[in-house]
Amino acid sequence: MIGRFALVCLDMAGTTVRDDGAVDAAFARALETVALTPDAPRYAEVRRFVHETMGWSKSDVFAALLPPLDAARATTAFAAAYETMVAAGEVQPIEGAAAVLHTLRERDTLICLTTGFAPSTRDALLTSLGWTALVDLALSPADVGGRGRPAPDLILGAMAQLGIADPAAVAVVGDTVSDLEAGTAAHAGAVIGVLSGAHDHATLGGAPHTALLPSVGHLIKELERAV
Repeated sequence: MIGRFALVCLDMAGTTVRDDGAVDAAFARALETVALTPDAPRYAEVRRFVHETMGWSKSDVFAALLPPLDAARATTAFAAAYETMVAAGEVQPIEGAAAVLHTLRERDTLICLTTGFAPSTRDALLTSLGWTALVDLALSPADVGGRGRPAPDLILGAMAQLGIADPAAVAVVGDTVSDLEAGTAAHAGAVIGVLSGAHDHATLGGAPHTALLPSVGHLIKELERAV
């Protein structure tokens, strides 16, 4: 364990995986499939909602914006667009993320990667990064009954599957407000925001948290000093 933490739940895009606009581009392509292009009257409103809800299940985002059939089409198109970018090598790890995962593994701390991506997208990303054998678990909303962040289900699901009963022994790390809200709802012992992704310091600072870090590369020191 590192400090008092037996399990660390880390978000993927923006937290352990460099975004570089890939998620945003996939959303744009998905919206195009349902005729929501930059000249559409709702486009600015839709893009603002997409930014505010980064970290949510992608199917939940589209369901909140679109009729059911269009939401399903957009969800499928998002996954296809992002997976194409992964296959092209356009998605890379955050600097220091792999070292953090290796350190957690060496210190016998369980690792769960959590994401709002579909399982196929998550697995394509894990394979591309070579992280499949490095983590103990990787969960998408579909793996826990469909509820993504800000609900705590991904974290509670990780605890159940990995045999962690005490939420105080869990650290949750993410780059969005919904990551921090999910960690708080799960009563995690540490709820840590990182400034490498979708939401800036002012936005994350307004959400419940125990620490804000420049990036995941600073995580090990933060966990070691948490009491």
